[in-house]
Amino acid sequence: MLLVTLLNRVMKTGSLAVVDPAGRRHQAGAQDRTPRLTLRVHDRKTARRLYLRPRLEIGEAFMDGRVTVEGGTVYELLELLLQDLGPADGQPFARLRAALIPLRRFIEQYNPGALSRRRVSHHYDLSDELFGLFLDEDWQYSCAYFPNSAVSLEEAQAAKKRHIAAKLLLQPGQRILDIGSGWGGLAISLAKAAPVSVTGITLSHEQLEVSRRRAAEAGLSDRVTFELMDYRTLDGRFDRIVSVGMFEHVGVPHYAAFFNKIATLLNADGIALVHSIGRMEGPGVTNPWLRKYIFPGGYSPALSEVTPVAERAALWITDIEILRLHYAETLRHWRRRFLENWNRAAAPYDDRFCRMWEFYLAACELSFRYAGQMVFQMQLAKRVDTVPITRDYLYEPRRQQRHGEMAA
Repeated sequence: MLLVTLLNRVMKTGSLAVVDPAGRRHQAGAQDRTPRLTLRVHDRKTARRLYLRPRLEIGEAFMDGRVTVEGGTVYELLELLLQDLGPADGQPFARLRAALIPLRRFIEQYNPGALSRRRVSHHYDLSDELFGLFLDEDWQYSCAYFPNSAVSLEEAQAAKKRHIAAKLLLQPGQRILDIGSGWGGLAISLAKAAPVSVTGITLSHEQLEVSRRRAAEAGLSDRVTFELMDYRTLDGRFDRIVSVGMFEHVGVPHYAAFFNKIATLLNADGIALVHSIGRMEGPGVTNPWLRKYIFPGGYSPALSEVTPVAERAALWITDIEILRLHYAETLRHWRRRFLENWNRAAAPYDDRFCRMWEFYLAACELSFRYAGQMVFQMQLAKRVDTVPITRDYLYEPRRQQRHGEMAA
């Protein structure tokens, strides 16, 4: 079976049983281990596609029920594969695909205004009830910050917002811009943390309505406003600019426009913070299944693609922090909550949709554990002296708080 041949090339220590469409049982990977999981392939066309285009087909086949996992979950199957997954140079057509990466990147990540709005709507304009099934109470749909593994998702998301606020060095009376403001939680939190005014911009109609309602319910409509707007069309000046979980949708061809716009909008003594998923292995392309079904036009960049563009925009990169396993832990919480609410998610959608989301959450979590995905927070300024020259300002208030709690 060709699929087993492919699996044998990438599996070094794990072992997997594979049942082909004729019911024959094969073993892939380490032959001296008894497989705990079985991958059952239900038709010949799927078996062929799994060999020719595994990164796309494994997700599609799982969604459609054309492959099933016995003895465990799809999370355990993907973990088994990703732990051992090596270079795919021996895979048919892999070198041809690698040669086409520059062209593919331009085509896949070209995000002019109208197309960008459609792509955002594809994911973020799903029903609010769906996201409410697995997000924290503040609807933070981005990497949380886990001081330790014992904290809850709610506590970790609150810690993320405090960490960002500390890096922004908020002062009374400042104007803050939140690019890609989601459901408004960060903007509202910043306005609660300091007497500042915040403008959030989004391309999602659903998120806009929720954000405005939440600001009104918090009694902050006079200081927190939200607009349906592309960042490229915005004018004005701001003391602070923050963007969390939006840069992944910009696309490499538009990085210069993004950082030049930040430089234009930012006051001379201003600070910006970009929080984004990234990759540690250098430039690449988005997984084809993720691009097709979850984030059309999305891409997690390597820092080598980002820092030169920020430099050319005459912005100081005053700090870069790499959050490695924080998103894996965030996704672990999301995945477990989603699975607990499977029936509620299936009611307005269907089981195929739920299998798609299970695969999405599992694959993304494991990509942070084993496949080189990470999150970076890049702090930017126009002047060399805008930000303190040590990181003590980030942690000293927390140390003082802990000491005060101990003394009490």
